[in-house]
Amino acid sequence: MLKLFTKAKIIRDSILLGLLLLLSCCKAAPDEKYQAVIVRNHGDSEVDTYRIPGLVTSKKGTLIAVYDMRRNGAVDLQEDVDIGMSRSTDKGDSWEPMKVIMDMGEWGGLPENQNGIGDPSVLVDEQTGTIWVAAVWAHGHPGERNWWASKPGMSPKTTSQFMLTKSEDDGLTWSQPINITSQVKEPKWHLLLQGPGKGITMSNGMLVFPAQFKDENEMPHSTIIYSQDRGETWEIGTGAKPNTTESQVVELEDGSLMLNMRDNRGGSRSVYTTQDMGKTWTEHPTSRSALVEPVCMASLIKHNYRGKEYLLFSNPNSVEKRENMTIKLSSDMGSTWPEAHQLLLDKGIGRGYSCMTSINEETIGILYESSFADLVFQKVRISDLLN
Repeated sequence: MLKLFTKAKIIRDSILLGLLLLLSCCKAAPDEKYQAVIVRNHGDSEVDTYRIPGLVTSKKGTLIAVYDMRRNGAVDLQEDVDIGMSRSTDKGDSWEPMKVIMDMGEWGGLPENQNGIGDPSVLVDEQTGTIWVAAVWAHGHPGERNWWASKPGMSPKTTSQFMLTKSEDDGLTWSQPINITSQVKEPKWHLLLQGPGKGITMSNGMLVFPAQFKDENEMPHSTIIYSQDRGETWEIGTGAKPNTTESQVVELEDGSLMLNMRDNRGGSRSVYTTQDMGKTWTEHPTSRSALVEPVCMASLIKHNYRGKEYLLFSNPNSVEKRENMTIKLSSDMGSTWPEAHQLLLDKGIGRGYSCMTSINEETIGILYESSFADLVFQKVRISDLLN
């Protein structure tokens, strides 16, 4: 009996060992396929925390990543926060040393921790190649959160400022900050700021940033700002829906714009469309149903693959926690998001913000706040999402 037991145990252990080896092989393949590159991490360059990713591909194929540099801690504005930028000329395999591209210094005689600038959004002018970055500048109110401290008005002493910078040499050098608050903000609003994430160039050449504002009653609304003259002047749309904030925008096949919004009610994303640059908005059939969220920023891009246009969406695929960072693909311009076309990148809990870009026809890139590092970059093949 003892010999039979020993023989059975050997057979069982051999089977278990074989299964473990098989599972380890299966696990190794996706790890290698979607290798994570840490772009920024806690403590790099003596900066406490990096947050709020934006990512684009320049006309020359350079990847441009932008983000918050939260120097003293993880908290949002108001604090000593600047906008950092990293470039990659090899499709994200390696990244050049970080540059600070927006820093308001000690403006108005106040220290840097009372002149923070953050929450970047980035876009590429597909006609000229100019790269634009939008950010919100907070002046004064030390120790307070800017979301609540910014008040009605137009001057930096009373309300946050909508700032831009631009690069005309593929991200090598950047302009001084450009203040467009007077062009796009209503004096009665408490706050106006960008996406964050990224903006787009429409097929007619219009430059569009997603944006958000808090009205006179402190109710937030998602919207867009846009330029018809290559960024010389800017205009703003109306609020798409109350109690929505961080949004992303894409142009649909008919020339309309789709705004995909963080909804503070929780549970799922709100989706609206406009055919008149945000003067009026129409609720999309998938709004508050198709895309779950735990109340978090998300990414939405349009990608052309082998003659067909797809929408790609990324966020923490959960209604409760910022976990399960997932990319989803839609082959019908956002009407459906089949589970068969979804890819889980990181099942752990992180801060959850993400931004995607088209690297080439076959591949997209994603920069996101992961469970194991501040900002992580990965490449994903479209064929893997379709298969």
